[in-house]
Amino acid sequence: MKTNRIAEIRRQTSETKIKLSLDLDGSGKSTIRTGIGFFDHMLTSLAKHARWDLQLECDGDLDVDDHHTVEDCGLALGAALDQALGERRGITRFAYAYAPLDEALVRSVIDLSGRGGAWVEVPCGRESIGTLSCENVPHFFRSLASAARLTLHLDRIRGENAHHIAEAAFKSFALAIRSAIALDGSEAIPSTKGTL
Repeated sequence: MKTNRIAEIRRQTSETKIKLSLDLDGSGKSTIRTGIGFFDHMLTSLAKHARWDLQLECDGDLDVDDHHTVEDCGLALGAALDQALGERRGITRFAYAYAPLDEALVRSVIDLSGRGGAWVEVPCGRESIGTLSCENVPHFFRSLASAARLTLHLDRIRGENAHHIAEAAFKSFALAIRSAIALDGSEAIPSTKGTL
């Protein structure tokens, strides 16, 4: 079983340059700099509630728009999560969590299946929150799930305020992933196939 669940990712394209380090067994400390204020706030919340130590710096083509930065941060974080989990021995694997934020309530259900896929329904009801396009909230989670090789169902149950809905989505994911990656004390890979 991998005892040191950390990863470092460097990702550079013509659109973004990312440096990321992740410790799954941290205390929730983070340093986030993407150039998108609300996105930084959401990633800080994710690290805090997942209890990850996360450092993420992204220089993206924000003069174009926020899409490439959000997508590539999702891909980099997903790749780091996959790398840090290793063979996925001894993990809980399945988890779910609900997170409320005032009138908003969002549910996340996760399977660290080894197969990437995300079904995300978190309509925010407006075009953007600060400089983060609302359409990129689900896109971030789909990118992360694909690179992390996890199955995610993320649903807004209720909510009216876009900020509350988005933040509840990140918090519910954080709580669910924290439970899914928790070590259960075994050496087993939690799959009848013997691999994830």
